[in-house]
Amino acid sequence: GNQPMIRPRRSLLFMPGSNARALEKARNLPADGIILDLEDSVAPDAKAMARDQIAQAVAAGGFGKREVLIRVNALDSPWWIDDVAMAGAARPDGILVPKVSSVKDLTAIADRLSDINADISIRVWAMIETAHAVLHAEELAGVGHRVDMSGAWPAPGPGRPASLDLNSAAPSTTASPCRPGRRPAARGFAPRGCSAGSRRCRPRSSWHAT
Repeated sequence: GNQPMIRPRRSLLFMPGSNARALEKARNLPADGIILDLEDSVAPDAKAMARDQIAQAVAAGGFGKREVLIRVNALDSPWWIDDVAMAGAARPDGILVPKVSSVKDLTAIADRLSDINADISIRVWAMIETAHAVLHAEELAGVGHRVDMSGAWPAPGPGRPASLDLNSAAPSTTASPCRPGRRPAARGFAPRGCSAGSRRCRPRSSWHAT
């Protein structure tokens, strides 16, 4: 049969949602993916403005073949519910959820997307950023048929774990050390590592709610 299209994710750039100029510039950057950010790069008093600007940017389009993701605020923040509602309505290629630590977190996101009748084509990427999440990575990867995960972590160091490969078809944790000059894995493929020290290479996994 027809082979599925392989989407390269050699470079993913974070663009602050509160910066209209950055959002406009993102349409012409030589990157495989653009992450429109509502979290770390946006001040608390600018969250609502950033949310509106991102919604307008995604609706306007013009990103070409670039994958467009929206990073929402963490589930322990007061902003994530409105973020997910906006992102679900905007219909980007995916929603990036930071600081996921448990299956309960994934379920909360899935329930919220279901409540707003979000398009099931929207992928949800879960960022693995805590020690608890790393220790329960296999559990996160094996939560059921709704999950399709793969991930890559930065090189080991203070507060940073060794790399793991997650695959929901056969839940397992496989050591895969990152090396300088290597980049994050695409979904469904073995990790290719990441550039050491890069702020744009963050712990992450991806899952797709259906």
